[in-house]
Amino acid sequence: MRSHPSDVAFTPAVKAVQQAKGSRRGYARMEEAGGWATTISADLAGFVADLDMFYLGTANAEGQPYIQYRGGPPGFLKVLDERTLAFADFGGNRQYITLGNLSENPKAFLFLMDYANRRRVKVWGSARVVEGDAELLARLADPDYPAKVERAIVFNVEAWDVNCHQHIHPRFSHREVQPVIERLQSRVHELERELEELRAGRDASKRS
Repeated sequence: MRSHPSDVAFTPAVKAVQQAKGSRRGYARMEEAGGWATTISADLAGFVADLDMFYLGTANAEGQPYIQYRGGPPGFLKVLDERTLAFADFGGNRQYITLGNLSENPKAFLFLMDYANRRRVKVWGSARVVEGDAELLARLADPDYPAKVERAIVFNVEAWDVNCHQHIHPRFSHREVQPVIERLQSRVHELERELEELRAGRDASKRS
């Protein structure tokens, strides 16, 4: 039985290292003040709604970890209720490492990254694979996204925490950069037309 939500990560071994390194007192104060959240807040739901990628961590029965990149349309990681997230599992390389891991060890982890705004959220919990639930799959699918939905993965949230932005290098997706590029290209074309008009006017005045 955990005394605090953060005990999902702060095991006795972790707390011993924190004590040795001098950070345990600060984290103890955090725990006594309420600690990490255990339900999905409006802020977290809004954060998730903008994501078009995240990292999913699982481990097999031996404890060997595996991290998988998951990508899709913005908002493909969906909030089902205050303790549950879910996403459509698209067809891929058919290694099925995540599915195999979850079949013998339900513990899972979500690492949610917003590189453009230098934000990250860590989510601990458990996950399960759902096959053949047409209603759930319809809820998770995006008809405009060109990928086959094979199943759903449902994630039960135990605790989550917002990490500091230190050392996050800003990166921008094509979706974020493309509108800026289009505006710049439009402006370049506009300036090129103006330049052509000025040249045409200059050449006309020389001939007159």
